[in-house]
Amino acid sequence: MDKGGERGGSSVPDEAWEEFLRSAADGAGDAPTEPSARAREVAGRLGTEPAEPTPWRAHTPARPRRKKGWYVAGFVASLALLVVAVDPGGIVGWSDGKGPAGEPLAQESQRPREAPADEPGGRATLADPFRGSPAARWANGSAGITVPAAKATGWMTEAEVRQALARTRDFLAASNLDRTVLRGGRPEKAITLMNPEQESARTFVSTALSAPDEDNDPLVLFSRFDPAQARLVGDVVKARGRITFREGKRGALEVTADVTYVYPVAPAGGGDEVVRTIVRRETVVSWDDPEKVITKAGTFSLLSYKTDMTNGGCGETNGFFRPVFGGGSDSGTDEDRKVDPYDRSKAMGKAHGGCGTATRS
Repeated sequence: MDKGGERGGSSVPDEAWEEFLRSAADGAGDAPTEPSARAREVAGRLGTEPAEPTPWRAHTPARPRRKKGWYVAGFVASLALLVVAVDPGGIVGWSDGKGPAGEPLAQESQRPREAPADEPGGRATLADPFRGSPAARWANGSAGITVPAAKATGWMTEAEVRQALARTRDFLAASNLDRTVLRGGRPEKAITLMNPEQESARTFVSTALSAPDEDNDPLVLFSRFDPAQARLVGDVVKARGRITFREGKRGALEVTADVTYVYPVAPAGGGDEVVRTIVRRETVVSWDDPEKVITKAGTFSLLSYKTDMTNGGCGETNGFFRPVFGGGSDSGTDEDRKVDPYDRSKAMGKAHGGCGTATRS
C-alpha cells in the first residue's frame, strides 16, 4: 500500500466485480405493477382540480463513508434540486428537431448567454410531444451531448482521453436514455462503468436501488419512471449539453458533463394527455491512473453530481419520477421561488430547501 492510503496496481479480480454488480442489483426488484398511495392520490385529483403550477423539491443524498486505508475518489453528494410541473396549458411538443422558430440548433460548445425564447405551438400531443418547447430544436438522445476534441491530459494519451470521453458519454446514455432504465429497470450498463473499488459510490448505488429514501435516491444519477404511473411517449428523448475535461488530482482525467434531458410522458392507464419531465445533470467523474489509485480498467470514480428535475415528483421518494397529470399539484413550501428548466445560461448552484415553481415545461 502506498503512502497516503494509495496502492499501486491494476484491475480488480472479475469475481469481485461480479459481486459488486449483484449487490447493486440485489433487492431492486421488478418495476411496480400497481400505483402507490401517492399515485392513487394524484389519480384522484385528475379532472377535478384546475391547472396550476406545481412545485419542485430540494433533496440531499447521504454521503457514504470512505473505505479506511484505501484511496477513494471524493463522492460529493451535492444538493439535488427537484423541480416539478407547471401549468399543463403551457406544455408543448415536438417536430423532430425543427420547431417553428427555425432549424435544429448547432451543438452546444459553450455555456449560452441567455435562456432560450418561448416557442409558439400550443399543447403537447401524442403525435407532437415537443411542439412549442425549446427542446423541439434540440438533437435526439446522445447526439445532443457535445464531446470535445481529445488531447493528451495527465496520465492519458490523446487516444486514451478520446476513449474516456466516449465512455463518459456512454454512461450518460446508459443512465438517462436507456429505454429499459427509463421504464423502471436497473441501470446495469451504467454501473459497469463505475469503479467497483469506490466504496462510497458502490454503497450509495446499492442502497438507492434496493431501498430508496430521501438520503439514497437513485434519481440523482439515473432517470427512471414508474411504469404503473407513467409511460414514455414516442421513441425520442431530447438532450442538450456538453462534456469538458481537465487534469485532476494525481494526474487523473477529470471529466464534467452538464446535460439537460427532456422526457415526454403520458398516464400509464391510457389517455392522450402529454406532459414533460425535464432533468438537468452536472456529473463530475475521474478517470484515475491505476498506478496511483485502486480502480478497475475502463471505469471511473464518481466525484460529484448536481441534479435539477422538473415535474419529477415533490413528495415521497420511491426511486421513480412521478410526473403529475390532469392539472394536479403537489404541495410546496417555497412556491415564490421560480425556476426555468430550459435556462442553461447559469451554472448549477446549490439547491434551496422546500418546493418552488417551474416557469415552463
